[in-house]
Amino acid sequence: MDYQHYRTALAETLAQSELPFAPSEYQTRLDKVRYAMAQRGLDALLLTDPADINYLTGYHTFEVSVHACLVCTPTQLVLQVASIETGAAVVTARVDEIIGYRWESLDEIITPLADLLTPCEQIGIDGWSSGLRVGVMDALARSVSKERFCEAGDLLDTIRIVKSSAELEMLSESARITAAGLEAAMAAIRPGMTDNDIAAIGAKALLENGSEFMSLQPIVTSGHRIGVIHVNHKRRVIQPNEPIFLEFGAAYQRYTAPMMRTAVTGKPNAELTATRDLCRSLFETLCSHMKPGNTFDNAARAADALLAPTRDQLFFSGVFGYAVGAQFPPSWVEGTGYIAQGLHRPFEENMVFHLPLCLRVPGQWGVGLSDTVVVTQHGAEPLTNNDWQLYQATDQ
Repeated sequence: MDYQHYRTALAETLAQSELPFAPSEYQTRLDKVRYAMAQRGLDALLLTDPADINYLTGYHTFEVSVHACLVCTPTQLVLQVASIETGAAVVTARVDEIIGYRWESLDEIITPLADLLTPCEQIGIDGWSSGLRVGVMDALARSVSKERFCEAGDLLDTIRIVKSSAELEMLSESARITAAGLEAAMAAIRPGMTDNDIAAIGAKALLENGSEFMSLQPIVTSGHRIGVIHVNHKRRVIQPNEPIFLEFGAAYQRYTAPMMRTAVTGKPNAELTATRDLCRSLFETLCSHMKPGNTFDNAARAADALLAPTRDQLFFSGVFGYAVGAQFPPSWVEGTGYIAQGLHRPFEENMVFHLPLCLRVPGQWGVGLSDTVVVTQHGAEPLTNNDWQLYQATDQ
């Protein structure tokens, strides 16, 4: 049985059987996107970001390294996937048509896409999407005409960044699982264990409590390695009287609500305690400024003012928050919005951000504490349940 017959046979019994949301949720999203397309005079959208495709159709798979795309027109929604992904497409995607190509024959991608896009005069693309392959775009430009393609990456971002009530439920479930993983991992911390030991305990708890495959694996670093941004567990033995940094994010129907916590093997010293206090002040300031009508820049500037006295001692990334939602490896960052200086978009109710407040002394130590929060009329409120304390691990 080839993949074409496999797809047909599967559709007879399991079509859309694993759709994450009700069809009405997807129809509402599609209506918003088509309205935005009409406002911009677009005849089609060519979407290649796995999260964008998931948002409009429900399609999800753990294999996101192969080409996949969605063509959205005013009348059609067509999903193109590799032959090995047709099963996932049939059971998870709400589309009008699924077209496949043999995994080993990339030359089968272009002709079906060109046939769909040739009647369209204006075709929107996300030129900054990691899923948009140079080879595919070059071939389409030759087949369809380069002049028909225009940048439209912000179209879906503007819609995705505001979450529906159904999406908030998914993020709340992720928050619950994230907390369970962190609690299990922190409770196990002892000097003499490795950072891998802690990550393994946390990962087990995340999976046992319902997480899917995660956009990022659990992050655990200790001691001087906390001072290096974006490294992970690497068999380092945890020492007495040092900090341990943990950042977890469970995936529930691909939605992730991350959280950071910091533990200490022993009693926190004055520097760690003061840094924790600064993280908490940053968080409270951000949440109070994250109201509809205020801008991302307003919130970032208010928080940045608190960092001024320690700017020469502590490294901070410069991004006080980033939007989260449904996402795929290798990141839980949605990419639709960032709380940083110079970004003047206003907050809207039901935007959801992770506030990654990690302050590092390069190559020495660091403290990271965070919550995932939702914007309300009165400011941001946590979805995760951080207590904003330094957890003290004991030998007992």
